[in-house]
Formats: sequence, structure tokens, C-alpha cells
Amino acid sequence: MSPPPHKPDLEHQSGQRLSFLYSFYKHFSHYPMPPVNWFWCLGACLLAALGLMMLSGLFLAINYVPDTHQAFQAIVTIERHVPSGWLIRAIHMAGATMIFAALYLHIGRGLWYGSYKAPREFVWLTGLLLMALFMVTAFAGYVLPWGQMSYWGATVITHAIESIPFIGKPLLNFLLGGPELGDIALRRFFILHFTLGFVAVAIIALHILCLHAVGPTNPTLDSPQPKRVTRPFHPFYTIKDNIAVCVFLIIYTILIFYLPHLIEKQANLLPANSLKTPDTISPEWYLAPFFAMLRAVPSQLGGLAIAFASLLMLFALPWLDRSPKHNATYRPLVRLGWILFFTAFLTLIVAGLEPPSTWWIWLSRVALLIWFSVFLVILPYASFRERHSKGEKS
Repeated sequence: MSPPPHKPDLEHQSGQRLSFLYSFYKHFSHYPMPPVNWFWCLGACLLAALGLMMLSGLFLAINYVPDTHQAFQAIVTIERHVPSGWLIRAIHMAGATMIFAALYLHIGRGLWYGSYKAPREFVWLTGLLLMALFMVTAFAGYVLPWGQMSYWGATVITHAIESIPFIGKPLLNFLLGGPELGDIALRRFFILHFTLGFVAVAIIALHILCLHAVGPTNPTLDSPQPKRVTRPFHPFYTIKDNIAVCVFLIIYTILIFYLPHLIEKQANLLPANSLKTPDTISPEWYLAPFFAMLRAVPSQLGGLAIAFASLLMLFALPWLDRSPKHNATYRPLVRLGWILFFTAFLTLIVAGLEPPSTWWIWLSRVALLIWFSVFLVILPYASFRERHSKGEKS
């Protein structure tokens, strides 16, 4: 009796027919991961939130009308007459909050554990590029409902551009298609918001490619007892990522169903009225730090320059901190610097959401002073001391 014919297993069959997917699977199965903590799961949470944003955004784009006379009514129609429209819009709005919460924590983790240092500069820079892209996308999306806060928030930001010497007015006319916000500007904001979502996907792919080329940071290397043992990404970290994403989605759900007032401002429930300014103009919380910077400086141009420079500090970070050490837990001066920086960032968020007052404006100025001192004084000084100390020991 002849033996039964050999049946190739599923892995072998998929490897023959979908070789590119098999290579992808094989890479992740054997990808060596250092002993990282739960903060390293934020990237997976960001991917989950972005997926939900893309799907809900496609649905909203089908039902939205980018016209100043119809945009607000289109939102009302989605909310009240389209089946499950309110839920899909809530998923989209809450998604912005969840993405920025995860993104800021992700960047905070990178700062604390020195993930911006060589050879991971491109990982850091592509991550910051993604943050800037999300900010522009979120701002463009915030204008689309054409409510009171959308209109006046966009007016404040666009007129800040107007303050740039020589090119401010021509640039504003070019961006808006006229001197003021109108139909052309709203259409451009819609196209920008829609298109940048897909550009973000491409930047994420580049970010992951850069990360997998050099590998993640090992947070234990600076500790007295570093752990150099690695584990394959699958199944150890896929399970960990899935648990983190489940917790993330539970918080996402709570935000949608139990805290809806946190994802939409009451003033934006009224249609835009160019003749009536709201009592207070404040952006969404994730843009509030930069709004507070604009208000902290008496000149519009100065505020714009400070906000731009604050982001530039983050991009320059790999060259400002050149110490061989990474983890701030084992760098006392850098640890103090990052604690001050995180406090300043949170202060600017609150200041940007509060009505303008002398107290908040001065507090914003102190926070700005701390922000720039950390990057221009504390980090370079700590880096110099640590390099000098290492040179003496060697």
C-alpha cells in the first residue's frame, strides 16, 4: 500500500501564492524586540484609531457638502437623518482626541527614553512629520462643520498668517482663494482634510520602515543591570499590542457614549455667523498649546514665530542632545528637564482652553520660557557633562 500523498501546509501554500505577505509575516515573526514596557504599545493604538478615522471619514465625506450655505445643514442631516450617522460622526470626532492623546504620549515616551538619538533620527523625524501632518489635518477638519467656533477659530489662525511681512496677504489670498473665508476656502479645507489622511498613511509606512531598519530602543541599556535578551515580535508583542488596543478602544467607547461634551464644543452647535463673535474663542485641546503661544506674545507675527520655533526644537533634538545615554530615568538633570517640559506642555493646554486673562498669559510665558530652556540650556549642558564624564572614564 502506497503512502498517502503529502499535503502542503497552509504556511507553505500561502508562501507560494502570496510571497510578499509571507515575507511580511516572516519578518514580524522573527523581529527581535528588546524588553520594552507598555508605552511601546501606543503605536498599535494609533494605527487602530487611524483605521477608524479613515473608515468613518469616508462615510462622512459621502454625505458632506463643502459649501458655506449647506455645510452646517449637511452635518445636521448626517446627525439626525442618516442611519447611524450620529454614531459614525462621533467615532470620527472622538478619534481626533484619541489619536492626539496617543500621539502626545508616544512622543513623550520617545523623549523620556531617548528614542530620538542615533541611529534613530529618521524614526524621530518621520514621527514629528506625522504629528505636524495630523495638526494640519485636524485644523482643516475642524473648519468643515462651519459652526461658530469653526469659523472664528479658522479666522484667528488664518489672520495670524496675514501678519507675515511682505508675503502674508498674498499667501493668505492664495491659501483661501480670497481675502476672507468663503466657499473656495471651505472647499480647499475639505480637499486638504481628505487628502492628508492618505498622505498620513504613507508617512506611517515610512515611519515603520525606518523603525524596522534600526530596531526599537532598549530602555534598560542605561540601567545598572541592562537586559540584552530579545524576544520575537510574534507572538509576545502582538498579544501585548492587542491587549493595549482593547483597553484603548474601551476608553474610546466611553468617550463617545458617556462623555460626548468633551468631543464637541457647544458653540459649534450654532451655524457660523461672521457678524457675531463668540464670547471666547478656543481651539480643541490638542491644538491649545500652540494657541496659548500665539496669545502669550503681544505681536501676531511674534506668536507665530514662537509656535513655529517650539516645534523646530523637537526636530532639532537629535543634535541638541548628543549624550551616549538614552533613558532619562538614569539622567538626573535630563529627568528634571523632561518633568518641567511635560508640566509646561500641560500648562499651555489649559491656558489655551481658558479665556484670555493676565494670569493665563503670564503663565503661558513662563511655560514658554521653560520649554525653550529645556531644549537650549538643560539638554545641551547635560549632554556635554555626560560626554565629558564618559571621556574621563574611558
